[in-house]
Amino acid sequence: MAENDSGSKPVETFESCLDELEKVVKELEAGDLSLERSLELFERGMSLSDTCRRQLEAAETRVEMLIRKDGKMTAEPFRPNDKSGS
Repeated sequence: MAENDSGSKPVETFESCLDELEKVVKELEAGDLSLERSLELFERGMSLSDTCRRQLEAAETRVEMLIRKDGKMTAEPFRPNDKSGS
């Protein structure tokens, strides 16, 4: 993992966050955890979820900025299920 500009905390990739989040969820779903461990995992999961969300929003913004319409760069929401080809 790379360091961020402040050097205080490593920057986690989307993929690494998602992998760790999946592990957290599996451990929580398995049960047989103490309340303290469950809370620790829940807090970590929420942090990972927030990191993934922010990274997805940043990626969406980049996609919107790159879409061109009529020769001009215009922001347009990314719609992965849009089959109309517009």
